[in-house]
Amino acid sequence: MTPAELLKDAFDRVLETASGAVDGLTDDQLAARPAPDANSIGWLVWHLARVQDDHVADAAGTEQVWTAQDFVSRFDLPFDSGETGYGMSSEQVGHVRVGADLLADYLGAVHEASTTYLAGLSPEDLDRVVDERWDPPVTLGVRLVSVLSDDLQHAGQAAFARGLVAEE
Repeated sequence: MTPAELLKDAFDRVLETASGAVDGLTDDQLAARPAPDANSIGWLVWHLARVQDDHVADAAGTEQVWTAQDFVSRFDLPFDSGETGYGMSSEQVGHVRVGADLLADYLGAVHEASTTYLAGLSPEDLDRVVDERWDPPVTLGVRLVSVLSDDLQHAGQAAFARGLVAEE
């Protein structure tokens, strides 16, 4: 198995878990929050897709799916088009109210762009520095593992929250 194949398998797991978390839920279930300041399923999946889109597009030197495929207009959120959800307030989290089909469409499009990029990577590419603001500088391999770690955590949180709203 090549490093690119290994990374693709991991990103496939993000897609599978996050898609399963939103599948068949109503808009109200997607917006439900387990506690007043907790993140909703819809926000979690939107955020994990936005971060993946932002970080992989930056590494690939391509436009984000968010703008390239005009998901920014389709979601119609009251945020700047570059928003990924990082550091949002509880009030801002509450503004992310979208349907399961739109979330799944965006997540799928981001996944396709990410895995297309991954397919062309060589093992040497993973050592390329993509962010010099850190000490040590961040390589592509480290950035991709960071995205996967965050995305899998949020996908798991969404799956857990789904269990809570499905009981109601």
